[in-house]
Amino acid sequence: MWTKDNRAKYERTGLRYPSDLTDEEWALIEPFLPPPRRVDRRSLVDGVLYVLTTGCQWRQLPKDFPPRTTTHDYFVELHAYGILTKIHHELYEKARTIAGRAQTPTLAIVDSQSVKSAEKGGTALIRLDMTQARKLKGRNVMRPWTRSAS
Repeated sequence: MWTKDNRAKYERTGLRYPSDLTDEEWALIEPFLPPPRRVDRRSLVDGVLYVLTTGCQWRQLPKDFPPRTTTHDYFVELHAYGILTKIHHELYEKARTIAGRAQTPTLAIVDSQSVKSAEKGGTALIRLDMTQARKLKGRNVMRPWTRSAS
């Protein structure tokens, strides 16, 4: 909840871009990152966060970040080696601990829509039906086990 006491803690006016990391945030994720490169890792992470936050295309990355190809390659590396997932998991556990909860959730909720799609066979069978229908040039094709009995 926003209060006068904690608003200053989350204020991002001193940063170049709102997506840039504060020193405190950088200290949390730095241990997870691969060894130093020729380009400053913090500026690479700030570039990745800029693209992810704004939704801009990689070629529209502002010039004050490292080259877009270097920044994109770093993002791909972080994703491919599961580093982004590790960072997310660690920060998630820390946030739950600070909130006074167990590090991992003890309850799961499944809504009825998820159950319905699972009953049909999930995404794989739905994609198969859609692909087959396209191959047959728009015919209404359904697999026999998905037709409703009337």
